[in-house]
Amino acid sequence: MAKLVLIRHGQSLWNLHNLFTGWVDVPLSAQGVQEAIAAGRRLAEEKFDIIYTSTLIRAITTAMIVMSENKEGKVPVIQKANAEKPNDWFKIYSPATEANTIPVFSAWELNERMYGELQGMNKEETAKKFGDAQVKIWRRSYDVPPPNGEALKNTAERTIPWFQENIEPKLKEGKNILVAAHGNSLRAIIMYLEKLSEAQVLELELKTGEPIVFTASGGTITRAGA
Repeated sequence: MAKLVLIRHGQSLWNLHNLFTGWVDVPLSAQGVQEAIAAGRRLAEEKFDIIYTSTLIRAITTAMIVMSENKEGKVPVIQKANAEKPNDWFKIYSPATEANTIPVFSAWELNERMYGELQGMNKEETAKKFGDAQVKIWRRSYDVPPPNGEALKNTAERTIPWFQENIEPKLKEGKNILVAAHGNSLRAIIMYLEKLSEAQVLELELKTGEPIVFTASGGTITRAGA
């Protein structure tokens, strides 16, 4: 039986200031760091074979902090693709050292929903400007995007196929996987895994820094304890 752990990044500085963040690459707040540490302690006994993150620093940092608390002792190593230097610049030449690492892959498909022209705007000020009803539609409808941004539907259309292609096969191989990403990309994955309707996924709330554990066996992925 394999395990899949999904974790939304810890609180970011723009979460703290109530700003729409989307693809803007901002770091964790002090509280977010503490949330990631707490998550790492909860997951300290887990053994991971592969780690996936979005390309955004708040998700990558969360994954690294989580693994700093892990008791297995393996070192997460971020894999470099299309880097400025040749791949052999990142090569590990000790087989023993390489065996003690966990590969970390970043994928833009796991990035947060892109909020378009709302990115960087204060949520309360946006409601005053456009009206509570309109902002609620942008935030909570399934298929109505904000100006020049993505709806949850658009996020799901990139995230779910990527999950099917990259993570499901690894789970079938028995690999234990950690995914550190964002509220909306993870909501899309959970919608797929738990066969939620469009209405149900809109009610799904994911707390920052809180791990959600699934088990995978015989091609079936179920939430632990469900």
